Amino acid sequence: MTHELVLYSNPQSRGRVARWMLEEVGQPYQTEVLDYASTMKAEPYLAINPMGKVPALRHGDAVVTENAAICAYLADAFPQAHLAPPPGDRLRAPYYRWMFFTAGPVEYAVSNKALGFTVPPERERMIGYGTLARALDTLETAISRAPYLAGDSFTAADLYVGSHLGFGMMFGTIDKRPAFEHYWQRLSGRPAYLRAKGIDDALVAEMKKAAG
Repeated sequence: MTHELVLYSNPQSRGRVARWMLEEVGQPYQTEVLDYASTMKAEPYLAINPMGKVPALRHGDAVVTENAAICAYLADAFPQAHLAPPPGDRLRAPYYRWMFFTAGPVEYAVSNKALGFTVPPERERMIGYGTLARALDTLETAISRAPYLAGDSFTAADLYVGSHLGFGMMFGTIDKRPAFEHYWQRLSGRPAYLRAKGIDDALVAEMKKAAG
C-alpha cells in the first residue's frame, strides 16, 4: 500500500508512541495536531475516532486507533522495515504476546494505581492483571531473557513495551527497576526515537510560545 499516511496527535499525548513507530517505518507521513479542548472533540475528528482521543492513524481509507494496533498495523503494512517477525515465524508468538500483555494487563494495572484503586486480595482472580506487582514481575522476566522481546532483533513490540516503561518511570507510575531502566536506555538511543522526540518537543515549544 502506498496511500498517504496521516497521524492525528498532540505532542503531549500517547501520540508520541505512534510518531516513533512512523519514524521507524521510514515512510513519509503528515501530522494533524489536535487541541484537547477544541479540535479533538469536534465533528471532523470524531468522524475518525468517536472516542475523541489521540492518536489515530489514517492510511488511505483505513483508520487505526490505539497505539498497540497502530504499531502492529504499521509493522505489517511496511514489512521492509523489519519491525515484526514474518507471519508463520515462531517469534511471532512472543511478539504478539508481550505487545498485548502490555496493552492489556500492564496498562490496566498502572492506570488503576494512578487512580488510587487497589484490588482487594479476594477479588484478584476477577482482574486480568491480578496485581500490579505480578504484572510488572512478569514483564521484567520477559525483557530479561534476551536483548529484545522477539529474539535478537528490535520490533514494534519493543517500541510499544519500551514506551510504556519509559513514560511510566518518568511519571512515577512504574518502578525504576534496573532491568526496566537498562531496557529503556537501549531503546531510547535509537535514531528514530530521537527524531520523533525532537519533532514533538519542538511542537510543545511552539504551543507554549503561542499560548504566551
